[in-house]
Amino acid sequence: MADLILILMAGFLGGLLNAIAGGGTFITFPALVFTGIPEIAANATSTVAAMPGYLSAAIGFRKDIAELDRRLLLRLTGWSMLGGAIGSGLLLISSNKAFAVLIPFLLLGATLVFLRGAQIREWAARQRGTVTAFGAGTMIPVAIYGGFFNGGLGIVLLALFSMWGMTNLHAMNGLKCWLSFALSVISIAIFAAGGKIVWVPALVMGLGTILGGLAGAPVARRIPIPMLRALIAAIGFGMTAVFLFRLF
Repeated sequence: MADLILILMAGFLGGLLNAIAGGGTFITFPALVFTGIPEIAANATSTVAAMPGYLSAAIGFRKDIAELDRRLLLRLTGWSMLGGAIGSGLLLISSNKAFAVLIPFLLLGATLVFLRGAQIREWAARQRGTVTAFGAGTMIPVAIYGGFFNGGLGIVLLALFSMWGMTNLHAMNGLKCWLSFALSVISIAIFAAGGKIVWVPALVMGLGTILGGLAGAPVARRIPIPMLRALIAAIGFGMTAVFLFRLF
């Protein structure tokens, strides 16, 4: 019961952070590991918990998503699911020991991406037109990362969209949420087939992320965003140090 309460609280905080500034993975994934769930199963379970938030956000941006060309949207969705399937498959064939070695570096990379998100998007905007717009060669590798480890995916997707030449932030956010949802659907199917999802914690944490997402807007009005971003970065670096220490 204590573990379930911890998981519910972690889900709430993760959903809250995702609704305001992102970075929920830095809380949800470690919480599952610290309750005794093996690393790969914790990653899969965290993906299940995050999916309702992606869907609700995509619904919120449905008008902006509807303005995108339907054939383009279907193509990007297919590539996202293909890349997500590859990344999830790679995770399944990894051992917990090997994945545990990667975790500190994945968390560190995701934290740096989160912390430098604005600069990354500005840099990507300056590179506009340097890559093939809406190309599989850029979408699939990003989706593979998302299927393997979800941290920082949203910021990477927004940077990619900027490099493609997109400028409408609402459309970009809507597309980001929809592709993240589509990617998580195929990942969850693969993780479930591989027996890597711990369903009770996943459902409890999923409920927490929904509640946290709903509470996000009122909280956002009370907490200065720079302070919140600093807190999330501290959590990210702290979790990196903890998982690095666990290796020794």
